[in-house]
Amino acid sequence: MNFSPHRLRTVRTLFGLPALALLTLVAGCSSDDDSPTAAVPTPDAAVAKLCRNLDEVLPRKVDGLDRNDPEPRSALTAGWGSPAIILRCGIVRPAEMNDPDADGVEVNGVGWLLQKESDGSFRLTTTLRKAYVEVAIPSSRTGDGLAPLTDLAKAVKSAIPKGIATT
Repeated sequence: MNFSPHRLRTVRTLFGLPALALLTLVAGCSSDDDSPTAAVPTPDAAVAKLCRNLDEVLPRKVDGLDRNDPEPRSALTAGWGSPAIILRCGIVRPAEMNDPDADGVEVNGVGWLLQKESDGSFRLTTTLRKAYVEVAIPSSRTGDGLAPLTDLAKAVKSAIPKGIATT
């Protein structure tokens, strides 16, 4: 919530400091604060169409977690749980895909570049598909390994055809 100095003085004058403190507390505890966030990719039109198709077939639950889409809302992003497992479709090809020693896994017919982050989280990106799909698994959710990919594989296979992405 944004208050201009003039508006803040008006609130303080009309309602006194206790009301201002309560207003600040309520604004700081809104439900939006718990919403995950994700940068929305900006792919070309063909990839965006594939990503919208993926959004339509994504499961309601991943690794037993209910869907909890990140802000800002977009057909190019999805999330599950809190802290959220985040999916972004239409990302730019990761430079790590050029590394012949990069780690990769295949889960139910979908290939993934596997990147373990310094904080213990995983970032996985589809390989050999017409659009790059990234899944970020927070460190608190890595106890089941790559189980979330099992739930996502069917949707990725049905919406994102095999091939080489152009971006």
